[in-house]
Amino acid sequence: MPMVSLARSSLLYEWRRYLPAVLAITFAGLLMVVQVALLMGLFATVSVVVDKSAAQLWIGFRDTQSVDLGRPLAARSDAAAWAHPGVERVERYVSAYGDLRRSDGVPITVLLNAVDTSDHALAFSALLTPQQRAMLREPGAILIDEADVSKLGARTDGKVEINGRGARIAGVVRGLRAVGGVNVVGSYATMRQLAPETAEQVTFHLVRLRPGWDPRAVAQDIGDRSATPRYSVWLSEDFSVRSQTYWLLESGTGIGSGFASVLALIVGIAITSQTLAAAVMGSIKEFAALRALGVSRGSLRRVVIEQSLWVGAVGLAVTALLVAGIAWLGTALNVAMAFSAWMLGGVAALMIAIAVASGVLALRPLLHAEPATLLR
Repeated sequence: MPMVSLARSSLLYEWRRYLPAVLAITFAGLLMVVQVALLMGLFATVSVVVDKSAAQLWIGFRDTQSVDLGRPLAARSDAAAWAHPGVERVERYVSAYGDLRRSDGVPITVLLNAVDTSDHALAFSALLTPQQRAMLREPGAILIDEADVSKLGARTDGKVEINGRGARIAGVVRGLRAVGGVNVVGSYATMRQLAPETAEQVTFHLVRLRPGWDPRAVAQDIGDRSATPRYSVWLSEDFSVRSQTYWLLESGTGIGSGFASVLALIVGIAITSQTLAAAVMGSIKEFAALRALGVSRGSLRRVVIEQSLWVGAVGLAVTALLVAGIAWLGTALNVAMAFSAWMLGGVAALMIAIAVASGVLALRPLLHAEPATLLR
């Protein structure tokens, strides 16, 4: 019987012995994927205003660490952008923290986001429909994430109080959740009503370029080159990464979540390696018999590698089904999870590598011992 088919036939014949290894890879992979997806989804909510907008460049206060930590810009910070021939549109974005009172008197911190409500506006272009922008043109109208409705104790078309002033929840959107408080979207006019003291303080300028212009080159052209710059200019993707990196590496929430993800990785590696090694060691007498019959070490190593690959492939196939179910459940429950291709591919490659390495290492005692000794 060829050595290639020996690996598969032994797995089928002794599937009960290798089933724990398959389950170990399944649940270790699931643990790692879900933990990292939760971490990435959590911090993707930080940069939602950047990721869901059509701006190519963002102008903000000098060295702003995250989009939710923006500060008021100095006057005429957008002058260079307006004067640049490659700039097609410049749009204000105003944000300020507010205090929302529920009907039972409990205060909740909200982040007020004032945006352009025209149909072709840049802010939240991938999130708000033309109908929702039309809603925001009504006096005192705001939008919140559908997952925050119960938190606010409110309802669609219901009244709420923000900073002691009345507002109306005109509708809800999906994908607007914040890490801490609640994101509230309104028009410039509504911002002047709810937070008049900060309504004219621009937090960011959103910039869209004409076709054919290089965003990085334009960012350098319109940057503040004075000795003490008043503002910084970022590419949208750079600003998104900057915001997420700040919360991941410099906040207590990020460090704690990152540590939990690393711990999940270590536990998954330990469980998988030990379980698969035990399965290989359980077949040590069969491998010893093959050694006694003259089968080379290289051939045995190839058998174990193929067995490990099959165990890993089956385990990851089950993991994929479970991940799909959890992703669907997370969407239904409005849980922020991000399943990127590089993350899924990285976890799969890691689990396969662990499976192969564990199998080969478990075979080392056999390869370096006399067959007669192992058959006793």
